[in-house]
Amino acid sequence: MELLQYAPVASVIFILTIATSLWAFNDENIYARFILNPYGVSRGERVYAVITSGFIHKDWNHLLFNMFSYFFFAFQLEELIGHWQFGLLYMLSLILSDLPSIQKHKEDIWYNSLGASGAVSAVIFSYIMYNPLASLGIMFIPIPIPAWIFGILYLVYCHFASKHARDNVNHDAHLFGAISGLVITIALSPHVVHDFITKF
Repeated sequence: MELLQYAPVASVIFILTIATSLWAFNDENIYARFILNPYGVSRGERVYAVITSGFIHKDWNHLLFNMFSYFFFAFQLEELIGHWQFGLLYMLSLILSDLPSIQKHKEDIWYNSLGASGAVSAVIFSYIMYNPLASLGIMFIPIPIPAWIFGILYLVYCHFASKHARDNVNHDAHLFGAISGLVITIALSPHVVHDFITKF
C-alpha cells in the first residue's frame, strides 16, 4: 500500500504487466493478439500491439528479469520526476523503442517481439541520470555497485542477448529504450545534465 501512495503510476504498471503476462502465459489467443508483428503493424494491422506487446513476456525468466530491474528503479524514479512525467516516459519509451524493430523487420512476416524491455531500459537510464552513484546490491554480484555501472552491465547483457537471440524477445529495444529514456528525461528536466556531471 505504501508504494501505491508515493508511486501510484509505477505500481499500476508493475501490477498490470505481471497480471497481463500471466494471462498470456495461460491463454494462447491473448498471446497471439498482444504480440508485436512488425510485418502486420507496418501494414496497419493490430497497431495496438506496439503497446500491448510491452505488457506480455516470453516466459517466467523474461518476466522476472524485467520486473526485477523495474522494481529497483521505477518507484524511486516516479518520486523524482513526478507521476504524469513517469507515465509519459514509460509509455512513450515503450512505443519509441519498438519503432526501429518495426522498420528493420517490416518485410519479415515471421518475426514477432514482446516484452517491457524498452520501457524498463528507459526507466533505468532515466534514474541513472538523477542518481548515477546510487549503490545497488545485485544478485550474483557479491558487492554493491554504482547505478551507472549497472547500466553499462545491463546494456552489455542486452547486446549479447540480441546477438544470440533465438526467441521473440525484442532485445534490440533495450538500446533504443535507453536512448529514449535519456532524451525524454532531459526534455522534461534539462537541469538533470548539469546535476549528473557534478555528481562525479
